[in-house]
Amino acid sequence: MSIIQSVFDYILDLGPEVFVPAIMIIIGLIARMKTKDAVSAGITLGVAFLGMNLVIGFMLDALTPAAQALADRTGIELRAVDGGWTTAASLSWAWPYAFLMFPMQIVINGVLLVVNKTKTLNVDLWNVWGKIFTAVLIVGVTGNIYIAFIGASVIIVLELLFGDYNQAQIEELTSIPGVTVPHNFMLVGALLMPIDWLLKRIKFFNRDMDANALRDKIGIFAENHVMGFIIGLVLGIVAGYSIGDSLILAMQAAAALTLFPMVAKLFMQALSPLSEAINDFMKSRFKDREIFIGLDWPILAGSSEAWVTMTILVPITLIFAFILPANAVLPFAGILNIGLAVPALIVTGGNLLRMIAISTLATPIFLYGATYFTDIITDLAHKTGAIEIESGQLLTWSTIEYPGLRFLLTELGQFSIIGIVMSVIWVFLFLFYRQQMLKRTSEIKSTK
Repeated sequence: MSIIQSVFDYILDLGPEVFVPAIMIIIGLIARMKTKDAVSAGITLGVAFLGMNLVIGFMLDALTPAAQALADRTGIELRAVDGGWTTAASLSWAWPYAFLMFPMQIVINGVLLVVNKTKTLNVDLWNVWGKIFTAVLIVGVTGNIYIAFIGASVIIVLELLFGDYNQAQIEELTSIPGVTVPHNFMLVGALLMPIDWLLKRIKFFNRDMDANALRDKIGIFAENHVMGFIIGLVLGIVAGYSIGDSLILAMQAAAALTLFPMVAKLFMQALSPLSEAINDFMKSRFKDREIFIGLDWPILAGSSEAWVTMTILVPITLIFAFILPANAVLPFAGILNIGLAVPALIVTGGNLLRMIAISTLATPIFLYGATYFTDIITDLAHKTGAIEIESGQLLTWSTIEYPGLRFLLTELGQFSIIGIVMSVIWVFLFLFYRQQMLKRTSEIKSTK
């Protein structure tokens, strides 16, 4: 058993920039791509992942100190330290049963593909840690490993279903055929969809407001580099930066928003030939079968709307952290709420106005979720030793992904009335989401 765990640990330690391209090269060769084309596409995909991580890291390095300065100006102190997603991932892999999640995801995905209950082949296996983290939280509340694996299995199935429902919208946004994003934070869409449905019935929020529409209306001020500069400059000023430091932050934000779509083009360059080869392979063996390749969320990172929303949410999140009663979290490492902005991008179809409105309304849920799980995450850090924290210090993740559903699973694992009621509500939300996305898929396909 320890040998198997060591093998999985070694493979996953390579990171998504090595692990995912290697899988894609193997899949490409199975789909009878020429060796040179499969290898070239795989390496390009690795470059795209690495490039996107570099730009995200660059943006975080620029924005986090500004968030810290803005928090310091208020003089408010909160108890829990924000360790971000990297802390959650470290705690997940330190769980003794973590390696079992890897084959479990493969088996569930394979069975659902064989019985034709999903079209998504999820090759984003590195992000299996998200399911592990869910299982760890359930164990932390219930103490039951079996319930934890059942909860994680539910997430695996939901990821695949959301991957199917979202595919047409993702292809519309990225122009990459045959790909989808079965990332677990997409499940937040079930909560966001009813809000978007209501906002679309308000004339002010129903106007065309994606990046292209903004360029038509306000010209150069809607260009990525100019929007990034303005947002960075304003953030620097409200954080109390000097004029010089504010200008530096403005240029850093401008550079990030300019580079994101450039790097995103590499995903299209790598994935288009792979997707075509895989679909041709499946069509030759399974009549009327369509297969979507499930990848990590960075294939959507070329959408300017997502980054504008995330950046605007930085001061909004901090304000909520200060004013929400019973909140214990001071956001820093997780200050960019990717797990909210990206689902909002899908739900709204890239409507920037509704993305900002929806994300603002949903932000308190993330902070309260982070507060709820603080004691569990802190206890895990002490028990595993994966994260060193001082005695009396509390640890959490301010933008913990799909916090409402994770809370639901921990309550359901205890068979509480709250968990049962929330489960019924979530099922209705899921069915509404499915209905809306299938309708949108039909509309998108009818225009092609």
